[in-house]
Amino acid sequence: MVCASKVFDEITERDVVVYTSMITGYALVGGHITYKAFEFARLMQKEGIDPNRVTMVSLLQAAAELEALEEGRSIHGYAIRRGIGCSDEVFETSLMDMYIKCKVPTMAACIFGRMKMKTIGSWNAMITGYLNMGQPLEALGHFCKMVHENVFPDLISLANGILCCADLKYLQEGKTIQGRIIRIGYELDLIATTALVDMYSKCNDFTRARKLFDVVEKRDVILYNVMMAGYLQNGFATETVDLFIEMVGSGLKPNLGSILNVLSALSEMKNVRGGRSVHGYILKHEFRMNTEVANQIVYMYARCSYIYDARQVFNGIRYKDLISWTSMMMGYIYHANPEEAILLFRMMKREKLDHDSVTLISLLQAFLKLGHLSLAKEVHCHSYRTRLDHETLVINSLITTYAKLGNLNMARNLLEHTNRGCVTSWNTMIAAYGMHGNCKEVLRLFDRMRSEMIKPDDMTFTSILTACSHSGMVEEGLRVFNCMREDYCIIPCEAHYGCIIDLLSRAGRLEEAYELLKLLPARQSASAMAAMLAASRIHGNTELGEVIGHWLLDLEPESPSVYNLVSNLYAESGKWDEAARTRNMAKMRGLKKAAGYSQIELNPRASTM
Repeated sequence: MVCASKVFDEITERDVVVYTSMITGYALVGGHITYKAFEFARLMQKEGIDPNRVTMVSLLQAAAELEALEEGRSIHGYAIRRGIGCSDEVFETSLMDMYIKCKVPTMAACIFGRMKMKTIGSWNAMITGYLNMGQPLEALGHFCKMVHENVFPDLISLANGILCCADLKYLQEGKTIQGRIIRIGYELDLIATTALVDMYSKCNDFTRARKLFDVVEKRDVILYNVMMAGYLQNGFATETVDLFIEMVGSGLKPNLGSILNVLSALSEMKNVRGGRSVHGYILKHEFRMNTEVANQIVYMYARCSYIYDARQVFNGIRYKDLISWTSMMMGYIYHANPEEAILLFRMMKREKLDHDSVTLISLLQAFLKLGHLSLAKEVHCHSYRTRLDHETLVINSLITTYAKLGNLNMARNLLEHTNRGCVTSWNTMIAAYGMHGNCKEVLRLFDRMRSEMIKPDDMTFTSILTACSHSGMVEEGLRVFNCMREDYCIIPCEAHYGCIIDLLSRAGRLEEAYELLKLLPARQSASAMAAMLAASRIHGNTELGEVIGHWLLDLEPESPSVYNLVSNLYAESGKWDEAARTRNMAKMRGLKKAAGYSQIELNPRASTM
């Protein structure tokens, strides 16, 4: 545009075509320089030259690019006064696009509703607009209406329809649109294929997503990103990293989405070596180190236990947003340094940055680790002042905090007077009573849930069964276990079987527990084995304890508590040589059991014992 501006300056007699060319050029460039289009429009008016329809369309494109609503409205008003663009499909579609990108869908819908002739272009503008605003249901509604009005869809419309189904996880509807593409005879382009890969990934049909991906010969970065995001959403972090390496190896340059995907995967894997490699790649290739990327690097280092590196990256972020502060706070809390998390919160407040529910939850976790009940109450009061007291995550975090710090009445009061229809809040309160060994209250809450028609989930039953196990209420626990399967058709998972095995073991019904244990896959039964091993020692069943002890040592050879349990079993049965040998095995591996401690609040500091 620099050369174009020089040529423009040399023209003595400028007309509407010259000005429109400059305005169109700046509208297409994108970024902040697009504002120049409006400067040329003002200069044009000063010289007494009236804009035509093409000028107005270009100015609307500039307003859409910049999300400049006031300028867009001014152009719209000028067009109405001058009668420009009336019943003109291109102009009206540009108007719709501008209002949609400026987050005013009602105006876009109003213009669309008044259009005499709705072409495929105007339908696509509306559907794409709703999709980009995160309203896939509205977008799909417009797609269905378009089909109902017998407007023949093009490949863009059909790809948008598939993207709607992907966001809504409507697999059957998506397959119907794919079938329509086949019947019409359209050849799938890269955009439509990417949309299909996205839909199948989000609908957990990963086999088809991968088949479609493998068929494409010339893949672009967007397709790789969609496939990587699909792997991430389905818990395949290793495959995400492999795909990133394949993409870079094929000569494609990663974009922001690629970098965020691979950093998320490496964080899940706790692969600090890979994370450092990606961090180095970003610095080496002068990749735009924006706040979003820096936040993900902070999270990756914190997740991999490299808290110093996380803090170094955090300190280097020029424009820290709320996620930057919260990620660093959570890193300190995760690594048992809640004091630093609280200091960070105070620093954040000095920066006059507003906090959200995640920040308050982080703060509550810090106070919980320090045993500060009074400070937790301050956060509770603050949630009222900032109107975050009705957010489910904040309520549940407060219930947990009060329960763990011994204030069960306050926790129960929160459940009764806030989010009673939320199953997660009930689960939190049930777990709280279970923590305090009050199984009768746990069962009363479960009965209330059923009477109030709140459907329990698998977490509800895990908490109830754990409470029954710890309280020795065997028959009640077995009744709840049968109720889960028969009344709610929930298939028991490892945690449920572990609770029942623990329940039977504590009650001395070791043979029943052992038969149940044999049904579980070995890798999913470590906690249940540990419970049975402890019960075998208590009930004097050394023979069974030895069998389970050997299984557990093979399964968790790096766990100091397992060696301790097996050693104690041998010691209590008088097998001192075996006990000593087991302790020596742990010592040779450098394993040491962590010392337990408790914290209480003493005016106003927390003391550790």
